[in-house]
Amino acid sequence: MKIDRLQELKQKLTFEADLSDIWLFYMDHFADQQEFTDLGEPAYNEYLDAVLHQTCKHLFGRTIKISGFFLIYIAKYQLFHGSFQVTGRIGGVIYFEDIKIGLLAVSADYPPTDAVKYSRFSEIIQLSGSNRNEHN
Repeated sequence: MKIDRLQELKQKLTFEADLSDIWLFYMDHFADQQEFTDLGEPAYNEYLDAVLHQTCKHLFGRTIKISGFFLIYIAKYQLFHGSFQVTGRIGGVIYFEDIKIGLLAVSADYPPTDAVKYSRFSEIIQLSGSNRNEHN
């Protein structure tokens, strides 16, 4: 495993139009590498939990049960990555906290086939409104 390829993954996540290329790059270079998984710790992220539920609802047209959501956080690289199941379908997520961009991938069919649904997402930063008492 070449950890320096995380920067390439981050670039792909930001600019690549074909979401399957991003996911395949992640799967080929990181996902199944035990030494990569060992870099992080199990984590919970409220934002990613909400994104997962909302995105799956949108992808499948209804609220569906999500189970087995297992998320790992690698603090050194500000990266969350994990897996989950959606009514028997297999899914995964990656999210770079520093650039606030992620990608979700989930099997389109049950039982799972090679067909995958993807969704790139970004966190919207809400700036506080101006204070009418400020004078700058």
